[in-house]
Amino acid sequence: METTILNIRGMTCNGCVASVTRVLTALGGVDGVEVALAAGHATVRFDPSLIDVGRLESAVRAVGFETP
Repeated sequence: METTILNIRGMTCNGCVASVTRVLTALGGVDGVEVALAAGHATVRFDPSLIDVGRLESAVRAVGFETP
């Protein structure tokens, strides 16, 4: 397992946190997600043999947020 921190722009409320958490948790290979609204990032634990950081970022963008 690996851990990465995704910087996320556009989160303004706990609903945003829930959306990001939901979309990342649903991906195969993701083992854990912690989203910090105030810090503007998500810490994601994942299996790099099943998913890569690019796919994690794409999933976040797909629900309307930016990953600079």
